[in-house]
This record gives sequence, structure tokens and C-alpha cells, in this order.
Amino acid sequence: MKERLEDIDLYFITDSKLTRRTVLEDVESAIRAGVKIIQYREKNLSTGEMIKEARKIGELCRENGVLFIINDRVDIALEVNADGVHLGSKDMQYGTARKMLGQEKIIGLTVHNIGEAIEAERIGADYVGVSPIFETKTKPDAGKPAGIDLIKNIRKAIEIPFVAIGGINEDNLKSVLEAGARSAAVISAIVTRDDVEKQCKIFREVIIRDSIK
Repeated sequence: MKERLEDIDLYFITDSKLTRRTVLEDVESAIRAGVKIIQYREKNLSTGEMIKEARKIGELCRENGVLFIINDRVDIALEVNADGVHLGSKDMQYGTARKMLGQEKIIGLTVHNIGEAIEAERIGADYVGVSPIFETKTKPDAGKPAGIDLIKNIRKAIEIPFVAIGGINEDNLKSVLEAGARSAAVISAIVTRDDVEKQCKIFREVIIRDSIK
């Protein structure tokens, strides 16, 4: 399962506040577009509601061979048997999450600089999310934009896969890929559009074509 992280292009993250439709419809569109990984990120529902929605997303992902990651909530990942979790710097500690999830599940960590990326790899993270590359409004506490130089430096510093995230859109994606990213997370430039499937296809095509292997 973890080896599939090497082939990720567009990293799809749900956002119930930004979407024009429903989260489930967005996931269905992303899967039809060939997306290989879905992260369920939800801050506005109760735990019970999240579990109900996550179960439906998990079923879709399993049926289509798509990796399913839960943002922050290790308890929900365990409840719905997700493929793993993504943890921010203020979330559960990696060691605790690993003990709860076991060695087979995927754990990704958000990093903001080279030092954090190196440490994440050292302790056993399966991938890192490098954030924020540009200014972003989808995560108000994301911090100061790091810029594409961080991508260049992190690519040289670690061997595990990394995902560029934060303010990435049609206008700046190419610069992210030229800096060395092989995978990028795009949120508002996809889920705020009328045709999510089409947007996913557009971003995937650019990433597959222009990323430096």
C-alpha cells in the first residue's frame, strides 16, 4: 500500500465549506478523473456525522483502488478502516498515532521547513506535506508562505514522497513542478468550480506532464 505513494500526482483534499456541491459528489468526481488519493478533511461536523460520511468515502475509495486518508482524526481512521492519516504540527504526536494505527497504515506529516522534513523522515513518516507554498485561505493557521525554494531544498534533503500544498492553482502549478514537486494538493482551484471532474483532469494532466521525475 505505501509504495503507491510514489505514484501520486494530484492529492485531492475535501472541503465542505468551499464546495458548490457535496463532499461525496466531489470525491466521486475526483475518482472518475483518475485521482489516486483522497484526504477527508472536515472541521464542521460532529464525530458521528464524520464517521458516517467517511465510511461512504472509504467504500468508494476501496471499490476504485484509491488511497483514503483522514485528516487529523486517528480515531475516525480506525473506526472506518482508512488507509491512514495526515497529521499537522498541532495534532496527535507521530509516535502515538503509529502505536494506535500499526505499521501498515500510512501516516503523513505537515512540515514547514527542511529541519521538520528531515525529522519527519527520521521518525518514520511515510510522506510529508510541504506547507504552505503560497498564501492560502483554505487553512487560516497554515503560517507564512514558504515559497518554491523550500520545494527545491526538501527534494534534495529527503527520500520519502512529499506533497506541495498551499495556494496552488492553475497560474503557479508549473513553478511548483519545476522546483521539483511530483505531487501537489489543490483545493479551492478545484472544489469551487462547477466541474470538479474536469478540473481534476486538468491538474493531473499538467502534473503528469511537467513534473521532474
